[in-house]
Amino acid sequence: MASGKGKTFAALPGENIWFSEYHAASVKMSWRVEVLAVEQSPYQRMVVMHNPDFGVFFTLDGFLQLTSRDEFIYHDMIVHPALAVNPDIRRVLIVGGGDGGTARETLRYPQLETVDMVEIDEMVPRLCRTYLPQTAAALDDPRLRLTIGDGLAFVRAAADASYDLILVDSTDPVGPGEGLFTREFYGECYRALTEKGILVNQHESAFYAGDLREMRRAHEKIAAVFPIAEVYGFNLPCYSSGYWYFGFASKQLHPLRDQQAARWEAFGLATRYYNSRLHAAAFALPSYVRARLDGSAEAECGAAEE
Repeated sequence: MASGKGKTFAALPGENIWFSEYHAASVKMSWRVEVLAVEQSPYQRMVVMHNPDFGVFFTLDGFLQLTSRDEFIYHDMIVHPALAVNPDIRRVLIVGGGDGGTARETLRYPQLETVDMVEIDEMVPRLCRTYLPQTAAALDDPRLRLTIGDGLAFVRAAADASYDLILVDSTDPVGPGEGLFTREFYGECYRALTEKGILVNQHESAFYAGDLREMRRAHEKIAAVFPIAEVYGFNLPCYSSGYWYFGFASKQLHPLRDQQAARWEAFGLATRYYNSRLHAAAFALPSYVRARLDGSAEAECGAAEE
């Protein structure tokens, strides 16, 4: 996962610095942090930090990924809405998600038979095991099959109808995550899903004009492949504008008409953000976001210029 406009910054373990993430050319959010670890992989630079209010968090190439204080919101919302629509999901693929939080929430469901996860950079799960054990503990669950590799290549190689659910927990559409925002990738996901399969992918923010354009591009590509393509949102304090979105796509199942609240509640999961009443509200988009997704000319008035 990722947010805002990252900028690389110099940091050494043990330093106390101000880390800033630029959400627009004239807007940034800053945290006073202690740097815990810095590492460079062939793909990206990871910096792990600690802030007294947000806890442990990390960046990839200057993009904030998650904080230990509010990660439960993101991970609740990427996983549970899909299982509330299809409680019979048995086979899951997670693309990205190297911090382990999406796997943690997915593996809470006892009926799951297969959970595959493909993460391009071994550095991410390795460092998260050390510094973010609350998310990474699920990476060692014997039911999880972790592959270090390219997500697009993995889905290309998957057999038809291999999965009931594909969760794309990726970075922004730049660098290692760029190939996960293409029409080809969404087409491969369609092929790899069962007839009642669901695809959930991160959809960026919608407040700043650049983010809104990225959301529209992703939504158009998904809607060109899947007959059902909806968007839902949630509050996330550490992310750009404080509000974030996921896409929900399926061949047959609609996120509202096919919600099975009673069956989901029967799982007895104690969630900190998601609940059955919130489910419908999450898909009730602000007017400017809905207008932009629908191609209305009035939509741009809701997006701050960059």
